[in-house]
Amino acid sequence: MATGTLLLNATWEPLRVVSLSRGVSLVIAGKAEIIEEDDEEVLRSERMAMAAPRVIRLKKFVKVPYRAQLPLTRKNLVARDHGKCAYCGRSGTTIDHIVPRSKGGRHEWTNVALCCSPCNQKKGDQTLDSLGWELRVTPKAPHGLVWFVVGLQVDPAWEPYLAVS
Repeated sequence: MATGTLLLNATWEPLRVVSLSRGVSLVIAGKAEIIEEDDEEVLRSERMAMAAPRVIRLKKFVKVPYRAQLPLTRKNLVARDHGKCAYCGRSGTTIDHIVPRSKGGRHEWTNVALCCSPCNQKKGDQTLDSLGWELRVTPKAPHGLVWFVVGLQVDPAWEPYLAVS
């Protein structure tokens, strides 16, 4: 059963994931066309029946002001770091400021990493140089079209439309 519908702009650019009911409303209103549908789920009303839309495309182009950067949240950080500690590779459960805030470090994508509790406690308020530690991966701000579906289970029907060229 579909939980959402991928909404594409008229230029085939992914815009966002909308609820199934919103996707159906856009199709019925003639504002969007169905590109991919769920053959197993049929939506019925008194006067019509239609397959549940999985991917729809707007008929007219909509200019969308995008954020310059994905917000720095715990959920987004876990997704970026794949749930792993930046120092030892175990399961990360805490957020660590690589350059501690008390030493001038900022709360931004390039200065935060997911960290396990033991590593975070050992590091404390120290810098990596003073401990002789190294990061497993250099932290960067996430970019690309696929980040707008962070935390969602990606429907296989969406994958061709989310591919970054």
